[in-house]
Amino acid sequence: MESRPLAGQANGAADGISIASARAIMRSLRERRFAVGAELGKGGTDFRVWAPDHQRVAVVSVADQAEYPLENEGNGYFSGVVSALGDGARYLFRVDGAERLYPDPATRFQPQGPHGPSQVVDASRFEWRDRGFREASDARVIYELHVGTFTPEGTYRAAAAQFAELVELGVTIVELMPVNGFPGKFGWGYDGVNLWAPAQIYGSPDDLRFLIATAHELGLSVILDVVYNHFGPDGNYLRAFSNAYFSEAHANEWGDALNFDGRNSAGVREFFRENARYWIEEFHFDGLRLDATHAIVDQSETHVVAEIVKAARLGGERLSKSVFVVAENEAQQSKLVRSPEVGGYGADAVWNDDFHHSALVALTGRHEYYYDDYRGTPQELLSAVKWGYLFQGQYSHVQQKRRGTPAFDLQGRQFVTYLQNHDQIANSSTGARIDRLTSPAELRALTALLLLSPSTPLLFQGQEFASSAPFLFFIDHGEELASAINQGRHQFLAQFPTAASEEVQQHLAEATSVKSFERCKLDFSEREKHAPVYRLHRDLLSLRRSDPAVKQRRTDRIQGSVIAERTLALRIFCDEGDRLLITNLGPDLDSGPLADPLLAPPEGRNWRVLWSSEALIYGGQGYARAYVDGRVNVPARSSILFCPSDEAERAEGTAEAL
Repeated sequence: MESRPLAGQANGAADGISIASARAIMRSLRERRFAVGAELGKGGTDFRVWAPDHQRVAVVSVADQAEYPLENEGNGYFSGVVSALGDGARYLFRVDGAERLYPDPATRFQPQGPHGPSQVVDASRFEWRDRGFREASDARVIYELHVGTFTPEGTYRAAAAQFAELVELGVTIVELMPVNGFPGKFGWGYDGVNLWAPAQIYGSPDDLRFLIATAHELGLSVILDVVYNHFGPDGNYLRAFSNAYFSEAHANEWGDALNFDGRNSAGVREFFRENARYWIEEFHFDGLRLDATHAIVDQSETHVVAEIVKAARLGGERLSKSVFVVAENEAQQSKLVRSPEVGGYGADAVWNDDFHHSALVALTGRHEYYYDDYRGTPQELLSAVKWGYLFQGQYSHVQQKRRGTPAFDLQGRQFVTYLQNHDQIANSSTGARIDRLTSPAELRALTALLLLSPSTPLLFQGQEFASSAPFLFFIDHGEELASAINQGRHQFLAQFPTAASEEVQQHLAEATSVKSFERCKLDFSEREKHAPVYRLHRDLLSLRRSDPAVKQRRTDRIQGSVIAERTLALRIFCDEGDRLLITNLGPDLDSGPLADPLLAPPEGRNWRVLWSSEALIYGGQGYARAYVDGRVNVPARSSILFCPSDEAERAEGTAEAL
């Protein structure tokens, strides 16, 4: 190991410089980019690891078993530069002279998976050409994908090859499900254990960089789903370095709770803060999706989620770009997207399960288990469009407690809404896509409501062409955990009464089977086989970008009414001409007298059809004249978007005009 004298060590006492301060100075002189992990520099590889429970830590080279002791900084960290280890070198840590060796808690790559040695990665060798890239923040459309099932190959590079098609569709942001290292040959990634290492089953770190660089060349942003609420049970070696990573004071339904507010929590907080910045700076991600933030328990004065968001933004500042942060929060705490100046955490948006749950009940008529708080009424859907969360502090029958906090001051763009996502598809007995659970006409109608509303829409991979592939829960933790995992999955699904029957339980797909994983892979030939559905999504996203009223995406410019038992009307006010969206999930609507001001056309003008979900090109049955002599006529299970026309104009627009 390269030897470096500590700054001020010779006369530290005389100068009033403590040993700990001197070591901190030494560390800063090495110009590390991040607080922990192996970083390749001019003099070799700079190692730093947090192990406050121990006295000695050494780096062990896998190639020749040579051992290089690290310097104890006196603050729980051990560090040092090893000139003999360079790019590609594989290594492990020895703690307090013990025989067993462990991978780096902040490893940058695990070529053999979490149980193997760590590898030094030269992050500077990749040639970035995306300087000046800016996210299209005024027209966000998110596309969630799982790298392993998005393409037949299941790799970073294969996924990147499909990005041009996503741009053509109208997507602006790709959201990758977690790609941090996890054990086994397949999995969702939410049981990751190597938070700093891209999963080797999808490719190398540079392959992931290639994916992001390709996206940026096409004008597409990429955000990463990160899991900061727990670690997986297989391959997690953090306790070998410190028990302080975990908390006995808090509970977590997926594993050991993390210690963000107890003794020695400073090192834990730094580990996660730095990780958020790392993904932005080192891989040029354009943002993060924070998984299950309600499970991140922190009673500190400043919540660690606020620190994580701030760290991610710092990473963006260093690349001269903005960062988009989305949070999942089952408790529906609106402070996540409020400014830190008023006690918020500073995120940009939150997932809105309420819209999904109400829409699914509307489409299927079923409200089992956690859907039991919803009835899928037009008023629920209108309220979700206008106000975001449906539960903002009232009592939840399902949870048997009050749920949510007021969010009336938030804008629609701050809510991510969807008809499908990874969780909601898989949380069923068959993992079937929503188009298998309802009629094509009803789904077209609600897809229009989703994509023409002010919220930020999210599509799940394959949704745009009605993929026939299910999305099941799949995970590979080896034979020892297989039985417990499958049993746990059966117990979870049994909370849905229809899935609790003996017949259904016997036919549930095994989560640990490779067949379950393979069944979820997309078939891109279905873009042509299901061309009407594909065109529906493409045309709606085109309208979202181009129509002067729709592209405002402002909830303060919309109002809504329930005009029939299963019909809602949404008026979008615009200086360049209002729009009227009617979504009818019931039988044919013949409005009769229009005793509702939201349905009145602009003064001296009529309504004409700008777009209809029942157009033949989308697989619909066509539609008659929808506005005649002051009467609105909307076919059953359809959505129609009206725009103003001259009083004398009799012809109506069609979807072909798009």
